Amino acid sequence: MDRIVRWALVGCGDIAEKRVVSALQSAANSQLLAIHRRDVARLREFQDRHGIPRGYADYQELLADPEIDAVYLATPVVWHCPQTIQAAERGKHVLCEKPMAMDVAECRRMIEACQSRHVKLGVAYYRRFYPIVLKIQELLEEKILGEPILARTTLVEHAEMAELRPLVWRFIPDQGGGGLLADMASHRLDVLAMLFGLPDSLAAFADTRMLDIPVEDTGSLLMHYSNGLQAMVFASHCVRTPMDDFEVFGSHGHLKAGPMNAPDLQVTTHNMQLFHLPKAGNVHLPLVEDFNRAIRRDCEPQVPGQEKMKASMILEAAYQSARSGTVVELSSP
Repeated sequence: MDRIVRWALVGCGDIAEKRVVSALQSAANSQLLAIHRRDVARLREFQDRHGIPRGYADYQELLADPEIDAVYLATPVVWHCPQTIQAAERGKHVLCEKPMAMDVAECRRMIEACQSRHVKLGVAYYRRFYPIVLKIQELLEEKILGEPILARTTLVEHAEMAELRPLVWRFIPDQGGGGLLADMASHRLDVLAMLFGLPDSLAAFADTRMLDIPVEDTGSLLMHYSNGLQAMVFASHCVRTPMDDFEVFGSHGHLKAGPMNAPDLQVTTHNMQLFHLPKAGNVHLPLVEDFNRAIRRDCEPQVPGQEKMKASMILEAAYQSARSGTVVELSSP
């Protein structure tokens, strides 16, 4: 019988409630053994409601539990680095929410801590497991579109100020590391990194147009790659028409996923093809199952920390460009 991976969930917010608990409990060879929440009353309520055997109000006590194999960090970004390092020092594998950390230096510290303790490190950029994204990768590798000329992704999710009061950590700079670009657009930056690698340079703008928040509600990037590919990213909370499109224009054709969360991919070359590729009902489930396999087989997860750092490298360069008004060059991880 395959080994059971025994998990602890750290943080019990919205994403944990919606998807992470279910993924950790229903994945093959997986058990959600414990949770951590500092508020004891809310900890017990969450624990009882989801049938989780153990609850810890103290993170260090959780890490001292010898039966816990791995921790899922569903905490504000500011905690990802210290909590990862502490878990690694106790021999726990770590799968953390995106973005990976507050900056690239923290990402490197997380990677080094996990490598030195021989534990796995992953980041929850679950769109890499979407069948539609994997199909795009396959088509690009087969050169169906010829040479890629332009990649373009547009993300619009309208937000009213009333929805944001009180401000959650995602809109507080020293807790989330940025605004919409760091929070939601980072998923699209990660898909671009998966398909095309790191750009060699980029220019970015980050503005607060409509919302009374201390981070950007609208941002855009123009990225240049060593092969001449250009990529455009736009994201905003200020436009009422929702959008989540991903497109690649090549010398021989064009593909479009719109919205990216939907199952349909349209590919146009000498004729038009439509692929119907539904994602998992719980998008965190393939991510968790892949990480469980990596632990059981002692191999790298499909998207290890070193690869996941690329989105953070792009984000850091984007914020630097937006602050300075200059084009920023990127180097290898």
